[in-house]
Amino acid sequence: MSRICQVTGKKPITGNHVSHSNRKTKRWFYPNLQTKRFFIPEEDRWIKLKVSTSAIRTISKKGIYEYLKDMQKKTGKKWLLKK
Repeated sequence: MSRICQVTGKKPITGNHVSHSNRKTKRWFYPNLQTKRFFIPEEDRWIKLKVSTSAIRTISKKGIYEYLKDMQKKTGKKWLLKK
């Protein structure tokens, strides 16, 4: 699977390793992704998502259903909710 958050769309970005002598070499910064199952009580089903830890924190604050509704409006991803 690719290293992209299924909800927020976060993905790896490039940057530089900078040594003490200020030499620069290319490197990748990867998002902190976790595979997690969420229960949606409104739809009475479980979904398995590969999400970033920042998205997990927001989901725990707002609730999975509200968060997915907001992300569905922003990104247009219709597969997240059945209704």
